[in-house]
Amino acid sequence: MSGHSKWSTIKRKKGAADAARSKVWAKLLRGVEVAAREGGGDIDSNPSLATAVQKAKGSNVTNDNIERAIKRGTGELEGETYEEVSYEGYGAGGVAVLVSCLTGNRNRTAQDVRSNFNSHGGKMAEPGAVSWMFEPKGVLIVPKGSIDEDEVFMIAADAGAEDVRGSEESIEVITPTDALKAVRDALGGAGIEIESSELTQVPKSTVALEGSDAKKLLNLIDALEELDDVQDVYANFDISDDVLEAIAS
Repeated sequence: MSGHSKWSTIKRKKGAADAARSKVWAKLLRGVEVAAREGGGDIDSNPSLATAVQKAKGSNVTNDNIERAIKRGTGELEGETYEEVSYEGYGAGGVAVLVSCLTGNRNRTAQDVRSNFNSHGGKMAEPGAVSWMFEPKGVLIVPKGSIDEDEVFMIAADAGAEDVRGSEESIEVITPTDALKAVRDALGGAGIEIESSELTQVPKSTVALEGSDAKKLLNLIDALEELDDVQDVYANFDISDDVLEAIAS
């Protein structure tokens, strides 16, 4: 599992996101709204919307809220206009950081993102400086247990997955972006539990961190994710499970 995925999983298990559930829901619904605006409100014909809805449901967002967000996106209900923007930079240890935002005020968002980089030992970079270090992919996390990794691989590969990676607690399935829904449906149809499913940016290579640099970087990621306009943060770090657990505690 990628470093960022492991960090997100550890925080979720420790309940770190529970206190900010309303903020998390607002971000997820904003993603649903924008996906519906750009590709239409039909989940079956809009893969981005299907992924956004699945992600929202995975965080227990209610169906009523999701439906209203779709209607705001399609213009059936009044809603704010959001713009997609991204920012790039470097964190502690030279780790590449890519920040994806949906905002109604580009100047405010840029200032907030820059301030957080500066406050946590990082720095902003020019567009294109780090984005080339990532590839857009679909990623599904399957919890381990009674599920055999070979079985997951066979089903996922037949549906279009590129890779399956096992760890102690979970199985990570990597797909092309346009195959995420098909792989998710195939695994679900086989009765396999899916812990999470999302379109993401997978780093082509990683930077190993430990000690104070590891803590600085994770603090930067957490601070960026707290910003209302930030939807996702991607970083190419590799931090050991023991260090991640220690910092989360």
